[in-house]
Amino acid sequence: MKMVSVLLVSLWLSMVTLGRGSERCDDWGVDTMKQIQIYDGEPAKIKCPLFETFLKYNYSTAHSAGLTLIWYRIAQDRDLEEPINYRLPDNHISKDKDTLWFWPALLNDTGNYTCMLRNTTYCSKVAFPLEVVPKDQHSCVSHSIKPTEEMFYLEHANQKITCPDIDGFYPPSVTPTVKWYLDCNSVDGFYERYPQGPKLVIGIVRSAYKGNYTCIVTFKDHGRTYNLTRTIKMKVVGSPNKALPPQFISPNEKVVYELEAGDDLILPCEVFFTFLKDSRTEVWWTIDGRNTVDITDPKIKVTQSEITRDFEDKTLVRTLTVAKATAEELKRNYTCHARNAKGEERSQAVVRMKVVAPKYTVELACGLGATILLVVVLIVIYHVYWLEMVLFYRAHFGTDETILDGKEYDVYVSYARNAEEEEFVLLTLRGVLENEFGYKLCIFDRDSLPGGNETLSFIQKSRRLLVVLSPNYVLQGTQALLELKAGLENMASKGNIKVILVQYKAIKKSKVKELKQAKAALNVIKWKGEKSKFPKGRFWKQLQVEMPVKKISRSLSLDGLMHIPEKCLTQSENKPKHTSKIHKLGQGVGFFP
Repeated sequence: MKMVSVLLVSLWLSMVTLGRGSERCDDWGVDTMKQIQIYDGEPAKIKCPLFETFLKYNYSTAHSAGLTLIWYRIAQDRDLEEPINYRLPDNHISKDKDTLWFWPALLNDTGNYTCMLRNTTYCSKVAFPLEVVPKDQHSCVSHSIKPTEEMFYLEHANQKITCPDIDGFYPPSVTPTVKWYLDCNSVDGFYERYPQGPKLVIGIVRSAYKGNYTCIVTFKDHGRTYNLTRTIKMKVVGSPNKALPPQFISPNEKVVYELEAGDDLILPCEVFFTFLKDSRTEVWWTIDGRNTVDITDPKIKVTQSEITRDFEDKTLVRTLTVAKATAEELKRNYTCHARNAKGEERSQAVVRMKVVAPKYTVELACGLGATILLVVVLIVIYHVYWLEMVLFYRAHFGTDETILDGKEYDVYVSYARNAEEEEFVLLTLRGVLENEFGYKLCIFDRDSLPGGNETLSFIQKSRRLLVVLSPNYVLQGTQALLELKAGLENMASKGNIKVILVQYKAIKKSKVKELKQAKAALNVIKWKGEKSKFPKGRFWKQLQVEMPVKKISRSLSLDGLMHIPEKCLTQSENKPKHTSKIHKLGQGVGFFP
């Protein structure tokens, strides 16, 4: 009572003083911090903000001092301020002391509302915006109304969400109906969550339970049914039982900052803080024990950023920058400090002068790197183009093997005597090796006399034995197999002939000992059908590498398909015509007359 009397006397003295002059009015303007949003069609109550923020006395004290509270409004899209008339028969707005009531609020109630406290000599007023908002279509709320936020500790039991700001709308004797929704889905039947009237009980707080919970309160007044819609945003935060002192991510002893004098020194201090309600989180740098806040050197700058984590944990990053640090500045003690309600921690940054390598070392390293790179490039080129490189070398720098070696033929061709292999040898191998590359081929069925048995003689007169491998080739007792054995024996004992293996068709299994030895010791050139027919393809290049080095100076005749060695022509001049398969095939393509 004593305090009220003092306030009344002070207020009276103030009014007396003001009464000596003309009336003045303290206009606090529009309180944008007091922007109020209410739902269309629902009851609402608005308290005059004068007594909450702008005046030091309450409504009862002002009323006892003879001051009257008057309400005005400026409707939306209008400029004229008008007093609110409460006596109209259809008026849905009323007042009770410092509170303005809407039964219910309507969309056209949107506007600026002013509450003025005055008497004949004094007034004080403030305005605030009021917005009546309709609910979103197919929703229980409006996205434009920001919900009230409440924090709940993770894994705490029996927590309750209370439907806010519903007192005073209905008398204590009335029991309203309350329904709860999560993101506008009914909470009935939700796991570990169940409603108890104006409260929603959460059995165990879990991260998945966060979200917007809406309570809709339904009650009757004077025969009319009203709804009150309130939304609470549930935020799940870390439990204080698991709160920790600051945790340093950087700097630490594992990270070393090596710089040269003149470089910018950039030191990030990254600290993790667990959530602690009402706890201050601080991070700061010291240089040689002195807080950077107290250092005025313009070279030193500190910036800070914040990263919010789950459960309202956060990471603070405070970065210290020393522009163009000198050698002396790189030797200073740079320590980061962090503090919260659980304690204070510190961590020193490890800063060192970089040892600059001598110039000749750098040049040597660059030269070595370039050499290694060149070697790698050459190896890759050789791996891809080794056939072309070998053939180029043979053509320009190779020694002619045919000079004074006493041989008449470059190649003796050994193959299975059947139609398919004969066609491959006479048309394909002979056509390319003789016509394209200019080699002298000796083909027994073509170059021997009728009834002759000159196989060993032909092999000895040849520089290479070209074996066309196929399943028919390895049949026991064939002439082809005898030719292979003779060639291998010659190569092993005298070394004056080399064997070339061309796989025309794959041989699954072979019991021929000589063939197994030959395939193990020699490279097998595989014929791949259509892919190998092109004379400049890989098959022919591989075959050329195995052929004798020979300096060829000739021009091929367009009307001659085959070059026959002199000896072969001499031998075949007196050869009687016969009708063997080989002779007929040769006649068909112009080999024989």
